[in-house]
Amino acid sequence: MATKLSPADFPKRKAEKSVISMVTCYDYTMACLVNESNVDCVLVGDSLANVMHGEETTIPATVDLMALHTRAVHRGLPNKFLVSDMPFLSTRLGLERGTEAAGKLIAAGADSVKIEGADGNLELISHLVESGIPVMGHLGLTPQFYHAMGGYKVQGRTEEAKAKLIKDAIALEKAGCFAIVAECIPSEVATAMSKAVSVPIIGIGGGAEVDGQVLVLHDMLGFSKFKPKFVRHFIEGAELVKKALNEYDEGCKNRTFPNAEEQFVK
Repeated sequence: MATKLSPADFPKRKAEKSVISMVTCYDYTMACLVNESNVDCVLVGDSLANVMHGEETTIPATVDLMALHTRAVHRGLPNKFLVSDMPFLSTRLGLERGTEAAGKLIAAGADSVKIEGADGNLELISHLVESGIPVMGHLGLTPQFYHAMGGYKVQGRTEEAKAKLIKDAIALEKAGCFAIVAECIPSEVATAMSKAVSVPIIGIGGGAEVDGQVLVLHDMLGFSKFKPKFVRHFIEGAELVKKALNEYDEGCKNRTFPNAEEQFVK
């Protein structure tokens, strides 16, 4: 198993042209499985509001909820670099409260935090980095801006939007981000972002030529019916689980479960 990454390793991996793999994870059981895999790093995303709690957007995620899930993942993930999302508005309430929120996530076991957007966040990012809290950036489709964007839409389609994304990526690197997630961006734009900075661009719907990839674990395992263009089901997990449940049900009803070896005797 590879050595656990540090923030300094991310730009090194980019320079070596070694692609970074990343998945989301929200609970201890899945974290234990990811910990035994070759995946490089893990994100406790605010998408847990959707995946684990059934919300329509990520906006209901709170700092306390993020810390709760981060702590659970941390317990099962001693060998992987762990990033935790700063949730909706947690970066917009001043340096003191932003630092306090980031500190809670680090105290819960995160190795770094991720912050959506550049505008209005650069001062906080610099402050956190200077305070010893590594920060991963996030550009493109930023789900916390769901209402402002009018829903989940591909970003960077115009020349003006492309220029803004590149400018923001440069600003995030300058502020101290060690890596940047690029979500739902045309591949040529994400590639241009990668060429503009020395830190890795980790794509989710950003094409194949960026420096890393991240997917929601439940999406890639086929547990979710949600399947946007950029998602691949690497296994049809939902069908496997339903098959197991139906076999269990059948075993209960025809009394083949539990068998003799699965019962206590005097």
